[in-house]
Amino acid sequence: MFEVRRRQTKSRSNITQDLAGYLFMMPTILVLGTFVVLPILWAIFLSLHKVQLLGAIKYQFVGFRNFTRLIEDEQVWIALRNTAQYVAIVVPAQTVLALILAVTLNSGIRAKNWWRILYFLPTVTSSAVLTLIFMWIYNTNGLLNDFLAFVGLPTYNWLGDPAVALKGIMLMNIWSTAPFYMVIYLAALQDIPRSLYEAGSLDGANGWQQFIHITIPILRPVTFFVVTIGVIGTFQLFDQSYIFSNGTGGPNNATLTIVLLIYQAVFRNLQMGYAAAIAFLLAAVIIVITLIQRRFFGG
Repeated sequence: MFEVRRRQTKSRSNITQDLAGYLFMMPTILVLGTFVVLPILWAIFLSLHKVQLLGAIKYQFVGFRNFTRLIEDEQVWIALRNTAQYVAIVVPAQTVLALILAVTLNSGIRAKNWWRILYFLPTVTSSAVLTLIFMWIYNTNGLLNDFLAFVGLPTYNWLGDPAVALKGIMLMNIWSTAPFYMVIYLAALQDIPRSLYEAGSLDGANGWQQFIHITIPILRPVTFFVVTIGVIGTFQLFDQSYIFSNGTGGPNNATLTIVLLIYQAVFRNLQMGYAAAIAFLLAAVIIVITLIQRRFFGG
């Protein structure tokens, strides 16, 4: 009898602990459910419907027609090509630049705290403000052309040429985002035990060999994180492309990206269901590339 009562008491205690645990988790569950799960479910619903936004809102079920339309839409392929080109150039460049800056600041240079502040300023500056500044630099009467004219070189229409318009955005974002990843690398570098480098020196390894055989392997998980976050961020390029082209993706669709195409589908063409389908295409691409990255960097 005593054993039965003991089990019942233990069972009530476990239930009480479980309820307490769920109560502590409830705020997080509510936030995730409201701002993550419900929007995803709603996006799935929209992607399977044609939505009439003018007048009374109506939903017409079209199945997977929005997804099959993606294959036939030339704008989607142009946006994918531009976005892929942007990601392929910006992510490696900003990662390498961030690592170089972090190694430099970790090497004991003078006034390194001031250099950290100076390097990090572009990261805390508004993206819209940076874009407007670079538009002024790239303008036909801007700083860059003034400099070229001053040194006797021909000027150029940097914003109006489809061959270089996207590259101008790339250059701006490499310069403005690398300092953020520099801070991550710098924190990781400062956690590497000095004894490893001392052991490498005793074995006759020079600075470059220590960097290749000690620093790079230890930073592999950090590099995976930096590259993953960089890929996700670059695939979501929108504001710079929107401001550069005034929302058109021009010149000649040279700065059209996937997220800008989603914006145009919703706010210009009023195609909510089609925009949801494009968003799922973007999510699928990001997931696939992240899994590939994990295969090579994640160990």
